[in-house]
Amino acid sequence: MSRPAPDGVPPAATGDAPVVRLRAASIGYDDRPVVRGVDLDLAPGEVLALLGANGSGKSTLVKGVLGLARVLSGSVELFGVPAHDFHDRFRIGYVPQRHTAGGTIPATVHEVVSSGRLSRSRWWARPGAADREAVERALHVVDLEDRARSSLAELSGGQQRRVLIARALAGSPDVLLMDEPTAGVDASSQRALAATLRRLVDEGVTMLVVTHEVGAMAALVTRAVVMHEGRIRHDGPLPSALLTADHAHVHHEDDHPHDDDGPPRPTGWLGDLRIGG
Repeated sequence: MSRPAPDGVPPAATGDAPVVRLRAASIGYDDRPVVRGVDLDLAPGEVLALLGANGSGKSTLVKGVLGLARVLSGSVELFGVPAHDFHDRFRIGYVPQRHTAGGTIPATVHEVVSSGRLSRSRWWARPGAADREAVERALHVVDLEDRARSSLAELSGGQQRRVLIARALAGSPDVLLMDEPTAGVDASSQRALAATLRRLVDEGVTMLVVTHEVGAMAALVTRAVVMHEGRIRHDGPLPSALLTADHAHVHHEDDHPHDDDGPPRPTGWLGDLRIGG
């Protein structure tokens, strides 16, 4: 079991086992595979960018790791344990796609971030010192301490994304899985998010980031995986086009078949890569 780090800092994953391991994994919805026969390891301390075009399977892969999509064949392991036998879910922090922290129910930044501690708490227990310290630390990491008592409705889209990251961090996870953390935010907010992620990388947090906006995070990425039609077509350094562009991105839509705006467009294996947009 993972040990909480001092002051709620997310500890780096320990041991020799990959944080995530997929072997011949096919993942999908009902009986329809979207991801097909994928082998993938995420090592402790890595920052892996998962890239690809509309319908390529990126989000489905992440949902399979989280148990939100069916593993139809093959295997998924978390910290060396088969996913179906893994119970320490608090070790995994998740920032979902196409989601802001706002909603119809009024809530403050502090309340939303505090909800990230629920996976580590018994439902009847009142928050203790460790919970309060973890929440304050998470707010500090994302540089939103001064907005802790603000209503979410007062925050920009970029600030709300940082609130979601703080909520994930409050659980003191070993790994962060982030699905489009820069979606729908402007360039300055993307730079702020990249600065937040840099602090986490410096603390040894492992990350898997699904993204179509690589530019601001390019310096953080230790490895890139490009998916095409449910399979991995590149696994290694970021493609040079993404390293040399100031604002490079790969076209992205949610991979879930019910959320696509239309069928995948014909693309090369690197996806619909557009530079400078």
